[in-house]
Amino acid sequence: MSPLGEIDSNLQRTNSSSGVVSAIQGNENGHNKITDITNQSAASSRKRKSDAVEEPQNVPEIDDDDPRLYRLDETCNQIRRKIKNFIEGSNMKVGEFQKAIGVSSASYRRFMNQSGTHTGSESDTYGKAFAFFKKRELQGLKAAPPKKPKKSEENKALDVGDIKLEGEDTQEVRVYDTCNEVRKKIRAFLRKPDVSQASFCRAIIKCFPEERKIQSRQLNAFLDKKGPMAGNTSSVFYGAYVFFEKLRIKEGKPKSEMRLEMEKIHPRGVNTTDPETWFTCFGNERPVHDKYGRVHFV
Repeated sequence: MSPLGEIDSNLQRTNSSSGVVSAIQGNENGHNKITDITNQSAASSRKRKSDAVEEPQNVPEIDDDDPRLYRLDETCNQIRRKIKNFIEGSNMKVGEFQKAIGVSSASYRRFMNQSGTHTGSESDTYGKAFAFFKKRELQGLKAAPPKKPKKSEENKALDVGDIKLEGEDTQEVRVYDTCNEVRKKIRAFLRKPDVSQASFCRAIIKCFPEERKIQSRQLNAFLDKKGPMAGNTSSVFYGAYVFFEKLRIKEGKPKSEMRLEMEKIHPRGVNTTDPETWFTCFGNERPVHDKYGRVHFV
């Protein structure tokens, strides 16, 4: 893996042979060409055409081997945000974007489900999406911005105030999820078009008996952690668990198999007050959390 801002010669050679972005059509010499299908997509859909941004008439040609397309000077999180905004602006559908940059749906999902400054740096989606957006930038092509959710839609998605949990008034709701499971739920919930990080933070604040502040940077700090109990004392962990439990009840959904197993293993709920980072070990033992948050010494 190359440091940010440097060219990885192996990556460049691989991409140069197959095209930084897979071709929709090849030329007569059999070489691939980066193809922007934004205009094609907009023209094929009258509904999205009305939202399209007017493109410049004289778009400069940018060669697929232009070294500027390979200087990865944006983080993985920044590229994920660009992709999310591009899709939410109805510039392309997800499948169209995957085809435009030449990645599989599995590679795209893995990259988009990750979080972290450098997490996903070895993914094809990272390098090819960077090249796609860099080429558009150099050509002066603008994308339609993501649509802002209507207040009524946002409030409806986040309103769980009519559900009360045992122990909620004293911040003693028993938590039957690991940090990793809560992170999965948060990422899935934030992919909804009518939910933003700021509005989600405001929603989980309401799950505490006393007023407090939870900002997007705290949310991202929790999402960047890895491990079943990594972040167990975070306000985001507790607040998000309470929110999703109330949402599950409101929507009438049954408990998952993981949840039922967690109730058996942790009848009083998982630890949310003390960091699980230091343990007393003997000899060459080391502590390891299993997927349920139990500590084993190996």
